[in-house]
Order: sequence, then C-alpha cells, then structure tokens
Amino acid sequence: MADNQYMDVFIEESDEHIQNLNDMLLELENDTTNLEYINEMFRSAHTLKGMAGTMGFENIANLTHCLENVLDAARNNKIVLESDIIDVLFETIDTIEALYGLILSGDDESKYDITSIKNKLQNYLSQDYIDSERKDKVSKEYNNADMNKPFLDEHHMAVIKQALKQGLHPYYITIKLEPTCVMKSVRAYIIFKALEEIGEIIKTDPPIEDIEEENFDLDFSLIMLSDSKKQDIERVLKDSSELKSFKVSELDIEKTEVKTVANEGNYKAQEKATPRVSSIKHAIKSIRVDIDRLDNLMNLVSELIIIKNSIEGIDGYEEIPGMEEAIEYLQRVSSELHEAVMQVRMVPIGTVFNRFPRVVRDLSKQLKKDIVLNIHGEDTEVDRTIVDEIGDPILHLIRNSLDHGIESPEQRIALGKESTGNIDLYAYHDGNNVVIEIEDDGQGIDIEKVKNKIIERELISEDEVKNLTEQEIIQYLFHPGFSTSEKVSSISGRGVGLDVVKTSIESLGGVIEVETIKNEGTKFIIRLPLTLSIIKALLVGIKDEMYAIPLSSVREVVEVTSDNVKPLGNGEVISIRGELMPFIRLYEVIDADIEDIPKNMIVVVVKKSDKATALLVDDLVGQQDIVIKSLGKHLSNIKIFSGATILGDGSIALILDINNIV
Repeated sequence: MADNQYMDVFIEESDEHIQNLNDMLLELENDTTNLEYINEMFRSAHTLKGMAGTMGFENIANLTHCLENVLDAARNNKIVLESDIIDVLFETIDTIEALYGLILSGDDESKYDITSIKNKLQNYLSQDYIDSERKDKVSKEYNNADMNKPFLDEHHMAVIKQALKQGLHPYYITIKLEPTCVMKSVRAYIIFKALEEIGEIIKTDPPIEDIEEENFDLDFSLIMLSDSKKQDIERVLKDSSELKSFKVSELDIEKTEVKTVANEGNYKAQEKATPRVSSIKHAIKSIRVDIDRLDNLMNLVSELIIIKNSIEGIDGYEEIPGMEEAIEYLQRVSSELHEAVMQVRMVPIGTVFNRFPRVVRDLSKQLKKDIVLNIHGEDTEVDRTIVDEIGDPILHLIRNSLDHGIESPEQRIALGKESTGNIDLYAYHDGNNVVIEIEDDGQGIDIEKVKNKIIERELISEDEVKNLTEQEIIQYLFHPGFSTSEKVSSISGRGVGLDVVKTSIESLGGVIEVETIKNEGTKFIIRLPLTLSIIKALLVGIKDEMYAIPLSSVREVVEVTSDNVKPLGNGEVISIRGELMPFIRLYEVIDADIEDIPKNMIVVVVKKSDKATALLVDDLVGQQDIVIKSLGKHLSNIKIFSGATILGDGSIALILDINNIV
C-alpha cells in the first residue's frame, strides 16, 4: 500500500483532518452544544473514514465510523457531550493519530487493537445509555434551540438587523437530502437557485466551498432573507426532489447568540448573484507540491546566484559593451526569482502552533492547573525548513511554562491573581527575522534559586556568582543538565531541556533571550532568520582565506587602534565609543598563524541577543548574497562554522557561526 499513487494525498489530507478534529474538539469542550463545531468534526471524521476505507486502512475507517455515530447522536439531540464523553473523544483522536503514525512508519495499522476505544464509543450509542437519566439532560440542554439558533457572527447579525428595517424576514432553513442522492452539490445548487427566486441567502452551513466540493454529509442549513411567508418557502422546498426532510423557522434575533468569527460561511460575500453552475466546477487555485521539488528549485536558484557572482568577479567585464547592463539585469532577475521561490516555500507558522492547544489542555489537567493558551500571529510565514524544526523547542518552552512558570489556582489567588493562568504565543516578522515569543503570567524565574543551584553543582564559585548580572545567571538555565526542579516528574526535573532548546535554535541560526519579573511572569524570545538557504553576508579576509559572517549578526564595522585593547581576566576587551565589549582575535579562533598585527585594526562588531562582541579581521571584502552549503556529517563537530559557500571565482569560504564564537 505504501507504493500506492494516492498515498501522498492520503497522508497530507489525513494530517489536516486529524488536526481539525483536535481543534474543533478543543472548541467544543468549552461550548458542548455548538452545532457548528459538531458538524465540522462530523465532516472531518466522515471524509477521513472515506479516505481510509478507499486506501484499505480498516482500523481508521472503523474508528472514524464510530466517532461519526457519536457525533451524529449529539447533533440529533440523543446524547449530551459531557466531560466524560469529551475525554473519550480525545482518546479516540489520539488512537486515530497513533494509527496514522503506524502508516507513516510503514507498519500495519490493522494489528493495533482498537477494541477498547470502540467499546467506549459504542457504549454511548446504546439504547440503555440514551434512555437513561441523561435523556432529561438532553432535552434541557438542547431544548431544540440549536436548530433555531444558528451560529452567527457580528456581520450576519448586522445584515439581518438592516433587513428587518426594510421589512424582510430572516429564516433559518435546515435540509436533509435523501441517502440515494448521487450529486449532492448539484442538488444543493438547484435548491439555492429556487430559494433565491423569492429571497436572498446570506449564510450557509457548511460554507459554500464545502458544499461545492461535496464536503458534507446529507445535511446542510442556510439563513435566508425574504419578504415571503414561511408557507411560500416550504412550498418551494416541497417541489424540490431528493429531499428527505426540511424545516423552516423564522429567526428570533433576540434569542440568537452572536460570536466574533471570520465570515467563512457568508454565502453572499463570495457570490452576490445567484450561484453559478460553473462555480460548482471552480478553477483550481492551488496545487500540492512535493517539498523535494521546491528544494531542487531552490538549489537551481542558488547555482544561478553563484554564476552571477562569478561573472561579476571577471576582471574587465565592465569594458565589454552592454555587459554591465546585462549583469544588472541578471542581478535583478536572480533576486526576484530567489524572492519568488522563497515565497513558494513559505508556510504559516500556525501549522506548528495548532498542535499546542491540545498539549496545554492535557497537561493542565495532569497538573491540576487552569491554564489558557492564547495564540497571536499564526498567519506569520516562515521557511518550510524552519517550520519542520522549530516545533519541539517551542513545545518544550510551553511545557516549561506550564510546569515551572504558572502557579496552582490556590497560589495564584493568594497572590491576588486570577485563578486561570495565561500563556501567550506570539509570532511576527522583524526585518529579515521571524520572532516567536512564549510568555506566561506566572511566578517568574527565582534568581536566588538558580544561584543556589549553580553553587550546588559547583559550576562556578560562590564569590563568582555574586558578581554575575541577572541575565548572566539566567543563562545558566541553558547549561546542559541544569534543572531547578526538586523532584523528577514526567514533565521536568531530568535536566534535559533548555540546553537542547538553545542548541536547536542556534542550529537554525537563531538566538533565544529571556525576560522575567518575579510574580509577574517570564518571556522567552526566539529570533530566527527567514530562510536557511540564501543569505546576505559580510565577506572578510583572515590571512590568505576568505570567511563569511551572516549580515543579520553584524552591527557595524569600525577601524580602531591596538591601544584600545586591554586584557581582562583570561580574555581581552575593547572600548568602542565608550562601550566596553569582549575582543576576539578571529585568527586565534580558526588557528591561523599571524605574526604582525597592524596598529590600525579592522574590527567587525557582531551581536548576539543584546550582547556585542568585537571580532578582529585582516581584511574587509564586502557584502554579498551567498548560498549556504552544509559541511556534511563528518565535519558537523566543528562548531565555529555553520556551513560553507562557493564564491564567484570558484573558491570556498567558510561561514562563521557567531553563536558558537562569541
């Protein structure tokens, strides 16, 4: 089955549907009677079941079928989704995800025993369960109100209020097609066409795109504005074929809950006129592209930039008629092509962020804390390679905030805080970087506790600890094996954590910073480059070799005299315009033999977080776009270099890893 031509499509789409099930169930846990969420989950489960059945994955097909049945019972007012059922639904999704993981690894998912979880789901569908004391709860909970109180946002409510002023009536219409209906989307179109003869449809559920693509079961609903009577609308529907049932009710806006959401169901926002037949077969606006093809395209663009640099390096090319203009044109085209390929490779960081609400929900229960995760900037786009690598470091920082940062509800109340803690996850662009922030409103980092751990582990002496700044103390949290937990748990205390986070982020060319205030909270700030393939760099010479420093790490280039350099402890420092900073002779770092150092020196000031360091170089070549090439696994232990690049003359320049040098 792994060689099946449809496997790639199944893997990509299943991943999306499993994530959607998780997202909707998290929303449903806070609003268990919301039909919008139940229907959305039902559609994902139904689609997943169909795909799994087609591919021959029987366990996933059987389990999603049971999940469908429970959701169908909920939306038909047979059961109430209380906390125990919600927990089982989460367990079901976890099992589906585990089966999906087996498929990804090439194992046989049919060998996985799903009997226990199937029995739990089927128990909620038994007649004894439905006829039990919960039946009263169902009638009280739903009270048939959901069918008369559709999910509305502020936009829809504003449209309805304006229509009422004009003498129109809002109607909520639910329709169920016959199971024998073959072309559901076409039948829905015919119904829309007939209804719009006597009114105007402003919203559909599911959204119109899903109806066009038949991404729904047999049910759909709509909100319609009309000056006709209810009986006239019912007459139109009675004349429609392949309808098993329908219900028309006038909408009471006084009893309708309004929520602020995107207008994804706004039928008229997408098509002001009546739906067109051609819209059912609408043009494909996006395609799936294998990431390997994009990598190959990026490599070709990289080679083009190398050739461009090579031409620019030819002596006397300016004297050839028309050559300079051609080079400028090549420069512009290659830059635009690079930008275009980068845009294609960009994906929203929300693909990573979407997995965290479930983690927060599960760990909050485990830790017996009330914690809410607030996500901001999930549409921020980053390179696909970064998305693939950044998930685990962020996950660890969130777990760190859950366990170490946020207090128990009792402690928070005692401190005068709300019992519910908050973790805010931000993403935004800052120049050529993407910034990710993980901020909690917990107890902050206990600096004294960190000091004691430093002394206890004998990392430095007690006298040296006293001379450290707060930021220098915090940096010890990233020391391998360092942990302030008093006991080992499944979440923390093993001393394997922030050092791995730092290593992962720095391997991506990024940096991590920490801000903390006692009893107010802690913020971890991650800065990453937008791309890991082609960057702007400053080329410098050291003895007879050329080296590249990423321009994102360069603050300035200055010329100083050797008199400004002073010894301090085991190193040296230099004063630049009154600012004292560490001084590093790069020829010593790379083990080059240089005897005579000129009195007037070229210094490149680089930055790491808020720390500046001066690097001594022999020569300054200039700025250039460079293509990053990996050093390979055999040279991966050389930490001072992050890669290499090919220059225009064909020579190799090593790229300095500033994070490991300063």
